[in-house]
Amino acid sequence: MTGLASDTAMVMAAGLGKRMRPLTATQPKPMVRVAGKPLIDHALDRLAEAGVAKAVVNVHYLGDAVEAHVGKRPLPKVVISDERGALLETGGGMTKALRAGLLPDPFFCLNADNIWLDGPRDAFADLSAGWDSERMDALLLVVPHSRAANFRGDGDFHMDPLGRLSRRKPGRIAPYIYTGIQLVSHRLLRDAPEGAFSTMMLWERAIAEGRLYGTNFTGRWFEVGTPDAIKPTEEALRSG
Repeated sequence: MTGLASDTAMVMAAGLGKRMRPLTATQPKPMVRVAGKPLIDHALDRLAEAGVAKAVVNVHYLGDAVEAHVGKRPLPKVVISDERGALLETGGGMTKALRAGLLPDPFFCLNADNIWLDGPRDAFADLSAGWDSERMDALLLVVPHSRAANFRGDGDFHMDPLGRLSRRKPGRIAPYIYTGIQLVSHRLLRDAPEGAFSTMMLWERAIAEGRLYGTNFTGRWFEVGTPDAIKPTEEALRSG
């Protein structure tokens, strides 16, 4: 590992993929193919290219298919966090893996359905360059609307000149969209509840304490949440 804040990433692959139906009726969303390969391979390939040595992949819906597929990879080394018994959502999934001793401090976390084109630096180098464990509980990779392809929402966060994040106000447009990629300290997960819960609960506490930060991604990010987003994403990837 060179220049990275962590050698480990958690890849969130346990969701039900409801928005991607009917493609997810018989396969988990991470196995849906985009540009010739499953979504999860796009994420794992980027981790390997960046020098991240280990990926903790959580599984739930059709988890056997995901586990069998990622188990064939030489890099990064994949460890399974088994959530087949109960869907834990994002916060619960991270907490389970942390309590099992699978995650160092800090660790990268990303959604298995992420696709992006890097800017001058790769996404994990961007996060590592901005990381400050004394000030931050988590550092989120965010992107402006102009570099978020297929995104139709109102945005997620505002960011002040120091990089501190605050949530979008109801009825307003927020300039930054969360890419699904972040760098997380154990402190964010302190006193986390048992069972299923969203990471948003932990982010809200960090915002209140002034410890949730963002860094502006300089590449291009693709929202691939529905079947109709696949074709334009493939066309953009072909053009580079």
